[in-house]
Amino acid sequence: MKISVIGIGHLGMIHAKLLKQRDEIDVSICDPNADRAVYVSEELHVPIHATIDSAIAHSDAVIIAASTIAHFEIAQSAIRAGKHCFIEKPITSTYREAVELINLAENNNVIVQVGHVERFNPALLALHSYSIEPLFIEAHRLAQFKPRATDVSVIHDLMIHDIDIILWMVKSPVKHIDANSVSVLTETADIANTRITFENGCVANITASRISAQPMRKMRVFQKNGYMSIDFAKPSVDVYRLAEKDEVSNTAIPAMMLGEIDAGNHSKAIVFEQPTIPSINAIIEEHAAFISSIAHGDPIAVTAHEAMEALRIAEVIANQ
Repeated sequence: MKISVIGIGHLGMIHAKLLKQRDEIDVSICDPNADRAVYVSEELHVPIHATIDSAIAHSDAVIIAASTIAHFEIAQSAIRAGKHCFIEKPITSTYREAVELINLAENNNVIVQVGHVERFNPALLALHSYSIEPLFIEAHRLAQFKPRATDVSVIHDLMIHDIDIILWMVKSPVKHIDANSVSVLTETADIANTRITFENGCVANITASRISAQPMRKMRVFQKNGYMSIDFAKPSVDVYRLAEKDEVSNTAIPAMMLGEIDAGNHSKAIVFEQPTIPSINAIIEEHAAFISSIAHGDPIAVTAHEAMEALRIAEVIANQ
C-alpha cells in the first residue's frame, strides 16, 4: 500500500517515520517547504512529491498532517481522487467544512479516519474490561507554550482531545454548554474552561491551557459504584470501586481493601485496582487501524462523524 504523508512538520515526520517501519507500506512525503522536505527525505530515506496533486495521484491513501486551515482543501482533493484519508485532528477548520467533507467521502466511498490519538492511549485502552457509564467527569489538559501550535485556539488544539473522549464515553446528546476562554500570548484562546451537561444527566468539566508551567493530561471519571483516574501522560490508571466481599479475595485483579460498606443484607468492600497498561505506541495503533480499514474493511476507529461532532462542540465553546 502506498501512503503519502502531506505536511511533515513535527507530527508529520513522526507519521512518516513510523510508517517507514511497516514492511507492507511504501511511504512518501510532501511539504510546501522544500528545505524541510529534503531534510526529512534524507533523514528517513523516503521519496518526495513536488506537489500535493502528485502525492495524491501516486498514493492509495494519504495522511494529512498539514496546518488545520489546509485540511479541508487537501482532503477534498484526495477524496475526489478516490483516495482514503487519515486527517489529523481537528478534522477541518470549521464544522461546515466537516459536513461537506463527510458528504463528499460518502459519495466517493472513501474511508476517512481522524487522528484523535488519545483514543489509542494505553491508559484508556487499559479500561476496556470496565463498564464506563460516567455521571461526572473532570478533565485537565495543560501544556507549556509552543509557538508551532498557535494557528488554532487551545480549544481546537488541546481541549478537543478531551471533548472527543468524553463524547465517546458518555454516548448522550449534549444538552447545555457553559464556557469561558482567555487570550494571553496569542490572538486566539490560550486557556479555556467549559462545563458540558448531557441529556442523560452527566456533567463534564474541562480545562485546557497551553500556557502552563507544568504539563498535565488527566481525567477523572465518577460513576455509580466507581471512580477512575486516568493519566494520559504517564500513562496510568487508578480504579476505585465497590465490590462484593467474596470478590475481593477471588478477583484476578490485584486489589487492596480500603473499607467496607453495609447495605441491607449485603456487605461490600471498596477496592483499589491498577489495570495493566499495554505496551503500545498510540500512533502505531492509529496506523494499524487505518490500514486495516482499507485492506480488510474493518470498522473505522475514529470516524469523521465523531470528529465532526467534537469540532461542533469545540466551536460552540469557542464562540461563547
